Amino acid sequence: MPDRLFFLANSFVHRTLHKLVFAAVLGICLLWGTAGALRAPAHAAAATSAAHEWPRQWDGAALRPLALGEVEARFARQFPGQIARMTDGARVFVMRHVTEPTRMLHPATDCYRALGWRIEQARLERDAQERLWRCFTARREHAVRVCERIEDAAGQSFTDTSAWYWAGVGGKSAGPWQAVTLATPLP
Repeated sequence: MPDRLFFLANSFVHRTLHKLVFAAVLGICLLWGTAGALRAPAHAAAATSAAHEWPRQWDGAALRPLALGEVEARFARQFPGQIARMTDGARVFVMRHVTEPTRMLHPATDCYRALGWRIEQARLERDAQERLWRCFTARREHAVRVCERIEDAAGQSFTDTSAWYWAGVGGKSAGPWQAVTLATPLP
């Protein structure tokens, strides 16, 4: 039996080896934890925060919530912020409360093209409240007029997601940001 417990013998060499082994295991655990923290999405803290309160009306029209589709819900789980779909009865709003600059917020033209829509008449437009929007017509079996804009916490607005992203990353725009995409069916 004493031969089997040779590694437990109380000698200087064994005490030193045990300490080195425990130090190595501790170092591996520390590196593993650090790597996990670096891989964890930065928006995890935002996801655990209180839910964002969405507007109840838009330009005087009452809004009511719509359920996210399966693809939207899956996308929302990874999104740094929150996503909601709403309607005023005539238009559909996709609203995103964005907590950090992200490439996951991309132009609506990309989404529509990926779904097989043809994009036409892309241009900047001002609405009745003098807000600037990037708008386009999307066509497939029917036509939809889509407009989008992003506004930061200070009221600065963006119609180009790339300009918004770089302004956010560069510290020229502070969040949280509200991104709105508005789709209106055309006759």
